[in-house]
Amino acid sequence: MEPARDSRPRLAASSYSNTAPLIWSFVHGPRQGEVCLLTDTAPARCADMLAQGLVDGALVPAIEYQHLENVLAVPDVCVGSRRQVRSVVFATRCADLQQVRSVALDTSSRTSVALIKIIFREFIGVEPEWISHPPDLPAMLAAADAALLIGDPAMTFQRSGLQVFDLAGVWREFTGRAFVFAFWMARADTTDRVAAIDFAAARDEGLARVDEIAEFYAQSTGLPAAELVEYLTSNISFVLDEEMLAGLHLYYELAHKHGLIPSVRELKFVNR
Repeated sequence: MEPARDSRPRLAASSYSNTAPLIWSFVHGPRQGEVCLLTDTAPARCADMLAQGLVDGALVPAIEYQHLENVLAVPDVCVGSRRQVRSVVFATRCADLQQVRSVALDTSSRTSVALIKIIFREFIGVEPEWISHPPDLPAMLAAADAALLIGDPAMTFQRSGLQVFDLAGVWREFTGRAFVFAFWMARADTTDRVAAIDFAAARDEGLARVDEIAEFYAQSTGLPAAELVEYLTSNISFVLDEEMLAGLHLYYELAHKHGLIPSVRELKFVNR
């Protein structure tokens, strides 16, 4: 007899520290066992798994809502930043961004790749050569004038001799808006399975354990736990409120203007 198929909702999320408060309750807290959670994957891979029907819901790069068919957004929860994000950065040895002629793009990312293209096209007025590259900064800077890095690797590299720009900070400087990097999405054909999950409560349970989360990720990142607490409570915003939505809508409009998405599809939410 074949073993019974796991009937729990299947979710995917990256294992970066900035997603930890959103998934901690499912892994270590009161919601442990409530879902089947896959975490050993990059944000871009989460989008692919959702598109292929391998999961019912996933924490997906924000740009992918405009590429994926038959998905809905989960309300109230995101990974974003109202000012400086710290974990999405652009590093270069060039003295001026106008001098940048080539950019190595972290293959783990999709939202930030579109964002850096918007920044160059809309605000700097330069179109560099774009080179997809695994997130290895020395190799990236050997292949290009500049590099885009996301997640924990963006907070732990040696910065001497480099100009480093915080992408959420640059976005805020030019637009005055907050920025949404990722949010939970659900397949339309399995929405009922995802709708039963209280993602906002899971987030709140994770944020209540932020000291524990910081101690855990201090071991893998080498960053002080106090610095990670500051990052998770001051740099990252996990609430998809009106301010965050305003930034997201502008991002979609500019992505369409610069040919990065075919159209701007209105956000439709689970349970709304």
